[in-house]
Amino acid sequence: MSAKDKHSIFDFRGAIPAPPPVLARVEPDRDALCMLTSMEDVRGAVRRAASGAQRLMSILTEDLEPEIYDHPVFLDTVKRFVLSRSFAKVRVLLHDSSRMIGNSNRFIAMSRRLASCIEIRVVAQPFRAAPQALLLADETAIVYRPRSDSWDGVAGFNQPPIVRMHLQEFDQMWVGSAPEVESRRAAP
Repeated sequence: MSAKDKHSIFDFRGAIPAPPPVLARVEPDRDALCMLTSMEDVRGAVRRAASGAQRLMSILTEDLEPEIYDHPVFLDTVKRFVLSRSFAKVRVLLHDSSRMIGNSNRFIAMSRRLASCIEIRVVAQPFRAAPQALLLADETAIVYRPRSDSWDGVAGFNQPPIVRMHLQEFDQMWVGSAPEVESRRAAP
């Protein structure tokens, strides 16, 4: 046997066909932040974050954006959240209290029926400089927009350090803002 033949015995290139490429669905990293650029992105992220809440949902919004918080899917999610858990709580901080008057917003109407689970406060004057909008679910999920008049923002569904930071800020605003008692009394 020649040296050339010995070499060809150990040369497997071409002898074994390459495996076919695997077409696997790539799942997004659950720890990654997602970019939001449209109302549909924000609505989907809010729904996903709210669906994952176990005990506390905190919302900061300019005027309870009807495109997001008056949407039937979100309302159903919140209703199931507060009715299926004995200690579930939804806290909402509003910049514009005009949404509290009348029954034009279904979220406001639901908050009146479920007053022990859903509390709405108007942001106190010292905190009104921040134009941001956010939803925090427990200490895990966040949907954050730096400007409430834009749909651009980020969402994360396993972000405890980021959520805790924003939850501390929210808690300071919550404690510093008085409950909106007059609007609840004015409701029919």
